[in-house]
Amino acid sequence: MRARRARTAYLFLAPALLFFAVFYYVPIADVVHTSLHTGPRADEFDGLGNYVDAFDDPAARNSFVVTLLFTVGTTVGAIVLGLGLALLVNRPLRGRALFRLALLVPYLTSVAVVGLLWRNILDPQLGILNRMLREFDLPTQQWLNTAPLTTLVVITLWQISGYTMILFLAGLQGIPEVYYEAAYLDGAGSRQRFWRITLPLLAPTTLFVAVMAVISGLQAFGQAYIITNGGPADSTDLYVFHLFNVAFRSRDFGYSSALSVLLLIVIMVFTALQMRAGRRREVRY
Repeated sequence: MRARRARTAYLFLAPALLFFAVFYYVPIADVVHTSLHTGPRADEFDGLGNYVDAFDDPAARNSFVVTLLFTVGTTVGAIVLGLGLALLVNRPLRGRALFRLALLVPYLTSVAVVGLLWRNILDPQLGILNRMLREFDLPTQQWLNTAPLTTLVVITLWQISGYTMILFLAGLQGIPEVYYEAAYLDGAGSRQRFWRITLPLLAPTTLFVAVMAVISGLQAFGQAYIITNGGPADSTDLYVFHLFNVAFRSRDFGYSSALSVLLLIVIMVFTALQMRAGRRREVRY
């Protein structure tokens, strides 16, 4: 009977397993195979040569550092902004449903559209921000030259903060009200209730937001491609954007595949460390 149930379960799982094998594991295996080869057509075996080149390449190291800074900024910002907005809209305010929708709309918009929108807004000549500064006789700014990486972080947070708000809002509404009532009867103030009840019980949500933000940050591409083109002076040369240039502009598919494999390893390591840290901080009442 158990064997029959197991066969039935595997039969239902077969389409999903086949999908993963064809569209996930096979491409990964192909990328790993390509990373061990060199040449214009990636048909000359080179062993670990591409990986050695990746560690020796100053441009690759720069793009990795830039991506780490970008990821830290977007991850911390996503948690802080998402939680702050969730606390705001969780209150009985008039029009809060419309406010939630307005915050969620940017997330539902593609990165390409967001990039084009902000590139036009920040344009030094025709952008709306500089036009407003001119109206008040204030000096215009080169928004994408003074702090380009910070600008990309802010634009990314503008897009994703609505999504993280929804996640934290779901977590807030899942906390039993009886905990707050008991704490109030014990004389705990609003700050104490937040630090002792709200924040600890939101740990699973915070972990999920952090993991998703790290993965998204390490894989970011459209922001650099559309808004800054990696400049100025490679200050926004995100890792995937650098990988894209190596693959499709330099036509070095072996080396770009090695960069892809290294990125996969970094994402897996970061995710594993975050999941392990999250399990250690589980809170129960």
